[in-house]
Amino acid sequence: MQLKESYLEFTVLTNYFKGFSLLLVRIVLAYGFYQPALMKLSNIDTTVEWFTSLGIPFPMLSTFIVASFEVTAVVLFLLGLFTRFISIPLMVIMMIAIVAVHLSNGFSVGNNGFEIPLYYFLFLSILTTQGAGNFSLDYMFTKKGDF
Repeated sequence: MQLKESYLEFTVLTNYFKGFSLLLVRIVLAYGFYQPALMKLSNIDTTVEWFTSLGIPFPMLSTFIVASFEVTAVVLFLLGLFTRFISIPLMVIMMIAIVAVHLSNGFSVGNNGFEIPLYYFLFLSILTTQGAGNFSLDYMFTKKGDF
C-alpha cells in the first residue's frame, strides 16, 4: 500500500509542472516551425517546384496553405491561443510530410527519415488533447484551458 500512496503523491506533485511542460512544448514547436515557414515563404517558386516533384496536388496552393499554417502556428503557440485548433491541421501536414518525404528514408533523422516529423506529430497530439496549459491566453480566457 505504501508504494501506491507514494505514487499518488508523486502524481499530484508532478501535475504542478504540467503547465510549464506544455509551455515548453509550445515554444519548441514555434521555434521548429519558424524557419521552415520563412523558407517556404521566401522561396515560393522553389517550394512549389519541390511540392510538384513530390506529387503534392495543387503545389502552389499547397505551398501557401502549409506556409500560412506554419506562420500562424508560430504566433498562436507563443501566445497559447487556439492551440488545440491550430495543432490539428499541423498534424495533417506532418503526416503528409512523413509519407511524401521521409518514410522511404526510414526512421533515423541522419538519413532524412521520419523521426523529427513524428516527434512533431506527437507533440502536436499532446497539445490537441491537453491544451495550451496554464501559461497561455487559452487558459486566461477560459480559466480552465479548454480551448
